[in-house]
Amino acid sequence: MPTPGAGLKVRSMTIGILALQGAVQDHERVFARLGASCRQVRTIADLDGLSGIILPGGESTVMSMYLREYALDDAIRACVAGGMPIFGFCAGAILLCSEVDGPGGRVPGALSLIEARATRNAYGRQNASFEEELETNLGPFPGIFIRAPRLEPLGSSKIVGRRRPEHGGEAVFLRQGKVLAASFHPELSGDDRIHRLFVELCAPA
Repeated sequence: MPTPGAGLKVRSMTIGILALQGAVQDHERVFARLGASCRQVRTIADLDGLSGIILPGGESTVMSMYLREYALDDAIRACVAGGMPIFGFCAGAILLCSEVDGPGGRVPGALSLIEARATRNAYGRQNASFEEELETNLGPFPGIFIRAPRLEPLGSSKIVGRRRPEHGGEAVFLRQGKVLAASFHPELSGDDRIHRLFVELCAPA
């Protein structure tokens, strides 16, 4: 299991995890293994002093509604504009994308922080969940897909992970600066490399 490098000030970090709805505890366990503290984010005040923020999987429509209700959408955008890294997983990735395709047509994403298009439930509903090895900039990685969106890079976003060619080769992991989006669930894989990448991104210069 990867462990933090000696050069990283991991103990001084606090990673926020949006906790309005969705899977929170699995991410908390990964960051605990990496030595970083976590804070559940439910209000604007919870954003104060964070090193980075995670948008977990869940139900993107419900999460979008709560973001607007508690004015967290504008507050999170301001934090990211100020340099805070952010990482969205599955439903969290949908929130980050600039365009979202769904049954009602194409709409802007709730946060629109990465130039990319998400298509909800592109790989099937809950009973179509699957696992497969992915190709990523970190090497082969176990991908766990649960009601996963398809991600299509637009503009300046870059592909940092995709399905293998025999499975179609689609993008599943995107990055644009300090904004990351993944359609799969590395927090369930037992492999901490992707979360460690985020910890490194959150480390003070």
